[in-house]
Amino acid sequence: MLDAQTFDSRDVRCKQPYGAVPAGTRVNLALRPLRTGGFSEGLLIAYFESRNEERLEVPMEWKGMDGDRDVFQVVLDTGDYVGLVWYSFRLMGLDGRQEELGPYQLTVYDGAERVPGWFGEGMTYQIFPDRFRRSRIPDPTGMVGGRTVHQDWEEMPEYRPDARGEVRNRDFFGGDFRGVMEKLPYLQDLGVETIYFCPVFEAPENHRYGTGDYEKIDPMLGTEEDFRALCAAAHRLGMKVMLDGVFNHQGFVSRYFNGDGFYPEPGACQSQDSPYYKWYNFSHWPDKYDSWWGIYSLPAVNESEPSYRDYIFGGENSIVRRWLRAGADAWRLDVADELPDDFVHGIHQAARETDPNAVVIGEVWEDGSTKIAYGVRRKHILGGHCDGLMNYPFRNSLLGYLMGGKAEDFRAAMETIRENYPPFAWRTAMNFLGTHDTPRILTLLGCGTDGQDHDKDWRAAYHMTESQYLLGRTKLMLGALVLFAFPGSPTVYYGDEAGMEGFEDPFNRRTYPWGSEDQTLLDWYTALGKARKELPALRRGDLFWGQTQGRLLTFLRQGEGEPVLAAVNVGLKSAAVEVPWPARDWMTGKELAPGRRLLPPLSGWLLVPRQS
Repeated sequence: MLDAQTFDSRDVRCKQPYGAVPAGTRVNLALRPLRTGGFSEGLLIAYFESRNEERLEVPMEWKGMDGDRDVFQVVLDTGDYVGLVWYSFRLMGLDGRQEELGPYQLTVYDGAERVPGWFGEGMTYQIFPDRFRRSRIPDPTGMVGGRTVHQDWEEMPEYRPDARGEVRNRDFFGGDFRGVMEKLPYLQDLGVETIYFCPVFEAPENHRYGTGDYEKIDPMLGTEEDFRALCAAAHRLGMKVMLDGVFNHQGFVSRYFNGDGFYPEPGACQSQDSPYYKWYNFSHWPDKYDSWWGIYSLPAVNESEPSYRDYIFGGENSIVRRWLRAGADAWRLDVADELPDDFVHGIHQAARETDPNAVVIGEVWEDGSTKIAYGVRRKHILGGHCDGLMNYPFRNSLLGYLMGGKAEDFRAAMETIRENYPPFAWRTAMNFLGTHDTPRILTLLGCGTDGQDHDKDWRAAYHMTESQYLLGRTKLMLGALVLFAFPGSPTVYYGDEAGMEGFEDPFNRRTYPWGSEDQTLLDWYTALGKARKELPALRRGDLFWGQTQGRLLTFLRQGEGEPVLAAVNVGLKSAAVEVPWPARDWMTGKELAPGRRLLPPLSGWLLVPRQS
């Protein structure tokens, strides 16, 4: 006798306030069973997970009738608790039967701290530094890692194993900071407000995720002075800079581990008297040690070691503080869920102490509110840790919709995130369709597959047919429209706006095709970037769902400035869209009268009120 209206955590009649709540909130809960069910009593059962699973049972008070429904109410006082509360209900019938509902999730966060809002308002552009732009062909002589440099900017990155059977990623193209400086006007025209760099510190591999020296800009990128100049120039153009902090592991070839003896100072691999020896967990010194996912070239760090903590965030001149002072505005934490919570908190605290407007974004591939790593429920977005997360749930859900799924499934997935995340984390999410860790979004949408049913040589050589490319481009344009209209920072992986293709690493890390961009795509992204920069509703407005049926997705952003309606039809038939006011499509300039208007197949609108 219980139906969906008995309790809906997203219905204000059943739960107030909506979604996650700051500690100290008194949450009003109500059950609304049909009177014909014959229920006489209700009971709330709440588990406070991070308080040793404290269990609370509170009788619910009958408040009378609402139409044909009984109403049982109770108040759940969160007090000073921070963490997840799992709550459920028990209804008792006049005939002695019992019905259970739940469990439901309540996220309780520390709301005492102000989270800077700038990151979630504007567009972010992710740069893989070696492959974006070079100002010259560098000489790798004397650099760590035994590097080679491609003379031709358009060559294929090395992907085959070397003579030792390894793909060592020691081939570079020489992208540098001066090259980025040359293209700052391009980024500004695109609408970029945050430049997110993959790692920039000295490291032996071209991806630089095995850090060699946190204190030194990789010499192929330039100098610390070049970095400072780049940050200053970006700031003058209204852009901020985010760095990639890789603090869970380092390079086998690093000044700290020093596995090949490149650095003059003895590392943990040379001497147990090295100041860095305690940074690693050796099962047999020096050849057996913990490493990231078992990859020997990425020795894992012991994050509980006090000297390492002091070096990364504790000391006055620690790495986190030092590079913020040099001009960075934010940190993205690589594999944040593999860093201890108190380590992440230390980074967050150091960042805020150095710059009250600094932001910390964490790499998490799942719902960050429920993430469990190493048997521990993580505190990523409970306050004082990450200000926002990479929004893989957004990417996965939107990709599913674009590739044949239903709009209502995308809506359901996003409502789960909105309900589970504190408002600051919802608004400060890093939303994207592709990154350096995923196949190029254009290739996925055009081919409909990641190519893993073929060998690597096939994937390396593959280029889409004209029909595949056109389909992929059309779907990418629609996906980008949703991306830029949605709450959170729309993040573009370098070259997606130019039509870059490719499957997994390193094919998704080819060099930017300067002079060969797809102008149709580039114009579309530029228009979206302009919309994100100029329309307050897209920057700070609330989200209201419209039509989400099958292949049609519409939603409204409003609450700041004039409202904006996003409408996307990924179906093969026209769909009727309810246009609420005399409108103009931001993307094409087309004017629409209010009422039911047909949105053609595989097309989208970004509608703003038409000025009379």
